[in-house]
Amino acid sequence: MKISKKDALLWFRFFAELPEDEPLMPRQQELASAVFAQLETAAEARRAALENEIPHLKTLAGRTRYVGPDERFPQGCKSCLLGTGLSAVRKTNRCDARCPFCYDYGVLDQIPPIGEGLWEIGGTRFYERDLPLLLAASKRPTGIAYVYLEPFMEIEKYYGVIRAFADAGIHQHLYTNGIRATEETLRALGEAGLPEIRFNLGASRAADRVIDNIRIAKKYIPLVGIETPMTPDYYEVFHQKKSAILATGLDFMNSAELHLNENNLPNYLGETLYACRMGYVSPVWSRELTLRLMAEADRESWDVVVHDCSNMTKFARDLNLKAKEGGWFGASSYASEFDRMPYEAFLPALEDDAFPFVEEEPLPEGYRPGDIVL
Repeated sequence: MKISKKDALLWFRFFAELPEDEPLMPRQQELASAVFAQLETAAEARRAALENEIPHLKTLAGRTRYVGPDERFPQGCKSCLLGTGLSAVRKTNRCDARCPFCYDYGVLDQIPPIGEGLWEIGGTRFYERDLPLLLAASKRPTGIAYVYLEPFMEIEKYYGVIRAFADAGIHQHLYTNGIRATEETLRALGEAGLPEIRFNLGASRAADRVIDNIRIAKKYIPLVGIETPMTPDYYEVFHQKKSAILATGLDFMNSAELHLNENNLPNYLGETLYACRMGYVSPVWSRELTLRLMAEADRESWDVVVHDCSNMTKFARDLNLKAKEGGWFGASSYASEFDRMPYEAFLPALEDDAFPFVEEEPLPEGYRPGDIVL
C-alpha cells in the first residue's frame, strides 16, 4: 500500500507511544512496513536525481558506485565486495576521540578488553604465536581489517602481526583517526608490510596534523585513503581544507553512509531518517552529500577515487560474504541495528514538507485511523 504521509504520521505517532515491550500486530506491521517503504522510495528518488548529475559514475561489478581512476580503487573494498570478505582483527578497546557518529558513542569506557597479549580474529582469541597455526589450519581470506577501536593507542603491538599476514600474502588495511600517528610509526607500518591505511578524517574535523599524516603515510604505505561517515559537519570542513587534503596524494575517499544504532541515534534525533530495506537507519542527507561530493570530483577530474560506501554497498557486501561462505541463496547478515524500530525517530521525516512521498493512495478499509487494526 502506498500510504499517504498524513496517514503515516498518524500511525507512527501511535506506534511511538506504545510500550517498548508491546509488539505490533500483523496489520500494524503492514502499516509500519508501508511507511518505511514510502520513506525509502522518497529517499531513492532524490538520490536518482543527484546521480544523474554524475556523468562518469562507475560501478564495481554492480555492487557499489564510485568516480575516479580505477587503479586507485581500494583493494580492501575489492576484497570486501568481490573476495572472501574482510576478517576483523581486533586488539585495542580504547580510543582518543569521542565522535558523535561512533557506533560506541557514550559507551567507549565500557568496551571490554580483548585480553592481555591476545588478538580477536574471526571471533576467536589468539596469541601472536598462534598465527602459524591459524594460517596452516584455516582457509585464508582475501583480506583482513584492523578495527576496534583506535590502533595507534598501542600501535607498536601491531607490527609483528602485520608482518605475519604480509608474509602470508593476505591483503590488510588499518583504520585510524590519525591523531596519534607519527612519521616513525607510519614508517614502521610500511616496513612491516601494511599495504593500505584509512584515515577517519571526520574524527578530528580534518585537523591539520592528520592531513599532514595522510601525506606522510603516502611515503611509506602504497594505498592511503580517507574513510569517514558523511555528515554535514564533515562535508563543510572538507571543503574548508579541500586543497590541502587533495594535495596529500591520497588514493581514495570512502564516503560512508552514516547508519545509526542505539548509541549514536540520540545525536541525530530531529533529522530526516529512513531505513534501508528495513535494516540500517540513516539520515537522508548522508548519502546525498556523498553524491554531491562525487559530482564535484567528477566535474573537476580529481585524481582520487571517491567511493559511495552506502547502505546498498553494505547489503552487497553481506550477500557476497555469505555466498563465499556457502550460504543459501539470498542469505545475508544485513539487518537492523535496533531490536525494535525507534518509530519516534522517523516523525521528523514524516513532518518534513521538503521530503514528499513519490506516490500516495488512500488506505484500504481496515487500516484507516479509527479502525481496529490488529
